[in-house]
Amino acid sequence: MGLKSWLGRLRGEDEAAGAAVPAPPTEQDILAALNRVNAMLVEGNAPPVVTSRVQRIARTIKDTLPQLRNLGVGTMESYSVMATATDYLPEAVGGYLRLPRDWADTRPVDGYKTSLMVLVDQLELLATTMDKILDAANHADAQALVAHGMFLQAKFGTPAGPDLTLGPPS
Repeated sequence: MGLKSWLGRLRGEDEAAGAAVPAPPTEQDILAALNRVNAMLVEGNAPPVVTSRVQRIARTIKDTLPQLRNLGVGTMESYSVMATATDYLPEAVGGYLRLPRDWADTRPVDGYKTSLMVLVDQLELLATTMDKILDAANHADAQALVAHGMFLQAKFGTPAGPDLTLGPPS
């Protein structure tokens, strides 16, 4: 599913006249997709280096889901989270797990990289991207907290408690 078609579906646009357009994945659909990836790892006896990275990505996606409302529906970030859980992650893991383990872990397929190394690079890229999206989703709440603190300080004066700022005293 491309970004254009996904955004069109969010707006209720049909790709073909009269065709029923499925709804975009819900939070439950995304969580179910992550559970399916986890099951693939267990069934395929994936190495710990893969399992730990997939679990990190899944944990970040789960932490991001409640915050997606701050980013807005139909944003590139919300699409990336959905696509990572339902497409990119299952495709990467599935491609690796379909290969014979010994071959995938020892034979170079991309320069000097084995299939395992290629997968680890892909998982690292997905993890970094999901971390950035989580930071962006939480940034709005953090900025609101800072703004509220500035308002309170302007309204009521300096805080009564100890100064908790880091660094040398000014």
